[in-house]
Amino acid sequence: MSRLRGVLIWLALLAALSWPVIVSATSPLLEWRGPIYIAAGFAGILGLAAMVLQPLLAAGYLPGLPPQRGRRVHRLVGIALVLLIILHVGGLWITSPPDVIDALTFTSATPFAAWGVIAMWTAFAAAALALSRKKLRLSPRLWRPGHSGIVAITLVCTIVHAVLIEGTMGQVSKILLCALAVLATGRALLDLRAWALLKRRRAI
Repeated sequence: MSRLRGVLIWLALLAALSWPVIVSATSPLLEWRGPIYIAAGFAGILGLAAMVLQPLLAAGYLPGLPPQRGRRVHRLVGIALVLLIILHVGGLWITSPPDVIDALTFTSATPFAAWGVIAMWTAFAAAALALSRKKLRLSPRLWRPGHSGIVAITLVCTIVHAVLIEGTMGQVSKILLCALAVLATGRALLDLRAWALLKRRRAI
């Protein structure tokens, strides 16, 4: 029974993450876009899907992946997420450098651009903090609240960025994916007690 439950959980997760990709792949808006722009767009969609996976892996929620193994996969998915962000921004740069420059300098006329740039830099900061954790010798009381806080900012900015864009992703599938990311991240933060460690340090 537990094995069947695990299979069903994986199938449900795969369906939820695949739905926005399928909707985007069948969007009529793709007819007016070049291959590089399309690839950049799908990199962004996959990046949002990766943000659903990350808290599930970190907290050990996924069947068949014990916490230790889940955290190893979490690190790999984190690297993939950074690469997807680079592909997303890089593809947009190739197709329209002025738009990317305006976004990076916060002078873009489109509100979603600024949110995307903030999400990009905070995602890079979260990855950099993770890679330098051992070198900086950060204790769990500093590491977990710090990393979790940066991730929370990244998630909020990413969701605002995605919701404001009227692109190939359907509104229903996009909102579902964003909602899953919020629920997964919120539950993981509560279970991992990231903020409790910081409060305990202050009490000491």
